Amino acid sequence: MTVIIRNVVELRALVREWKAAGEVVGVVPTMGALHDGHLSLARAAKAECERVIVTIFVNPKQFNNPDDLKKYPRTEQADAGLLRTVGVDVIFAPLPDEVYPSGFATVVSVSGVAEPLEGALRPGHFDGVATVVSKLFGMTMADRAYFGQKDWQQLQVVKRLVRDLNIPVWVVGCETIREADGLAMSSRNARLDAAARAKAPALYAAMMRAAQAVRGGQAGALEACAA
Repeated sequence: MTVIIRNVVELRALVREWKAAGEVVGVVPTMGALHDGHLSLARAAKAECERVIVTIFVNPKQFNNPDDLKKYPRTEQADAGLLRTVGVDVIFAPLPDEVYPSGFATVVSVSGVAEPLEGALRPGHFDGVATVVSKLFGMTMADRAYFGQKDWQQLQVVKRLVRDLNIPVWVVGCETIREADGLAMSSRNARLDAAARAKAPALYAAMMRAAQAVRGGQAGALEACAA
């Protein structure tokens, strides 16, 4: 039976029971608005762990645009229904004050891999990711953590965080799950209007052309991407 827990004390008491029984605990950190990509992570965790926790927490610290935070979809009831079909043990859905209590003053910052690409375009984003992931690893006491390869830079940030801070969790990167037309599944796809949604698969198609050109030793692979 899948249970929803909002309190870290209650969660840790349960996890300690599991660990006392020698069970491996997996965690899938999410911000909710779940889709088949998230469910594939939960299934991967189920295949490798005796116990699985899926966290649902819209992390305010990784949004540098307040409007983006406000508009992020929150569908906990529907999410819980999906996770019950997978058979996860716990949905950990804490309130913001449980994760960031009054007086919280710590920021976890990963240098290097977090700085270019999305890190350059969204200042502070990966600090928020690293901080909340550190919190969730500590709260859940998980042995294994499952992340999608879709957010490749985020996956590398988490791996660096775990390595540098000696956090005792094994980070597993799982294959990107795509729509039939190649668009990577994402909670934010719901915010695309019809015209943008129709154009979005072109990015994946361009990436595949570029990859094919690189594998074939073709000069000007970046130009092939734009063709």
